[in-house]
Amino acid sequence: MHAAALQYVRKVSGSTKPSKANAEAFERAVAEIAHITQHLLDDLVTTAPPKDRDVEAAKARARAARRYAELPASA
Repeated sequence: MHAAALQYVRKVSGSTKPSKANAEAFERAVAEIAHITQHLLDDLVTTAPPKDRDVEAAKARARAARRYAELPASA
């Protein structure tokens, strides 16, 4: 969560490393965004079953095989 919040604050502020004068505000923003994001994720509900990475990877491979099989051969 912290890494995503840090990335967001860096993007919005346009700075990867804030000045000493802005460091406290920067870190506070990162902490608050991470906190709010965790609340969002905790509050989300779904009725869908969890996805299985192996099953999803197999589906992706099958889609890729169909897609590449449909491409015309290069001359």
